[in-house]
Amino acid sequence: MKDKLIITPKTRVLQLLEAYPQLEDVLIGIVPAFKKLQNPMLRRTVARVATLQQAAAIGSVKVDELINRLRREVGQDLYTGSAGNAYNTAKPGWFDAKLVAGEFDARIKLAAGEQPVNQVMADLTAMAAGTVYKLSAPFLPAPLIDKAASLGIRHWLVREGEGSFVVYFYKEE
Repeated sequence: MKDKLIITPKTRVLQLLEAYPQLEDVLIGIVPAFKKLQNPMLRRTVARVATLQQAAAIGSVKVDELINRLRREVGQDLYTGSAGNAYNTAKPGWFDAKLVAGEFDARIKLAAGEQPVNQVMADLTAMAAGTVYKLSAPFLPAPLIDKAASLGIRHWLVREGEGSFVVYFYKEE
């Protein structure tokens, strides 16, 4: 038998579940928002791009705690690395509600069984410099935030309550 996947913060959720299907219930127990991954469409899209580091951020758990819990379940050595959840939750100086030039509520598409990633990325790519884009979501959209950051777009994450997040994206001038 070939070696199975070594679980790290950079492991994609889909890789994890393909290598260790028995970890699905463990992952859902730690990060209840991932129960949505039982939807085949979300499993093909979100699980393919979301890393365990992002899953930890979504579940508001420390990444090393998540990794070590999963590793214990499959008999791997404990993870000793350090990786924080680097999402900006402090109101930034660039934020001004008057700069909000676009808004999108991902909850509507998700409720219809559709994936909002392409729409949001198209909106972010097209947004004018010096403007803010408001995204509402039922869970922390960590893969979207990470992708936007790779494009030089800044963010501010606001947790409005259980299952309610708003992310403000800002494209600098």
